[in-house]
Amino acid sequence: MDLIVKTLDGADAGKVSLSDAIFGLEPREDILARVVRWQLARRQQGTHKSKTRAEVSRTGAKMYKQKGTGRARHHSARAPQFRGGGKAHGPVVRSHEHDLPKKVRALGLRHALSAKLKAEELIIIDQLTAAEAKTKALAGHFETLGLTNALIIGGAELDSNFKLAAQNIPNVDVLPVQGINVYDILRRGKLVLSKAAVEALEERFK
Repeated sequence: MDLIVKTLDGADAGKVSLSDAIFGLEPREDILARVVRWQLARRQQGTHKSKTRAEVSRTGAKMYKQKGTGRARHHSARAPQFRGGGKAHGPVVRSHEHDLPKKVRALGLRHALSAKLKAEELIIIDQLTAAEAKTKALAGHFETLGLTNALIIGGAELDSNFKLAAQNIPNVDVLPVQGINVYDILRRGKLVLSKAAVEALEERFK
């Protein structure tokens, strides 16, 4: 499949042939959902914690004698049913990460790329470079290309001026090709790939 390559000024810069094995799949929502869930689970900190009855700062003495009061039998005021007591079965510090086969992860990325192409939200840029690190100038280029909400993927090494200029533009993320992932692709409207990124992806999935 051929796609027109653009420059940052919006001019045509030839065509690039995209592999159907990477960009021509029929997107499957179930695979995309599995990969996104796996990514977000790995990102979750899991530092939630509540104190159990063994950890609360309160006396452990028996509240009152066992018999003869007419009241219910209780021991420590640290029990969960009392105000100031410990939490029963509360959250503990743990990892939310779970396994996902490498083949499913790779397939999810290919389906995300195919979904963007099918939705006509994929743009190929000749080179992601900037003469100077000026946000205003780069924002003008993005406006010409119609990029208000986009993920931009460059080659293995990002141009420092381009990266600095793009940092202050809202709703625009810039990543090197090794950082491309399903969640970031789907959370942004447009996907912008440099020619170097396309070549790296095709080499990766060869």
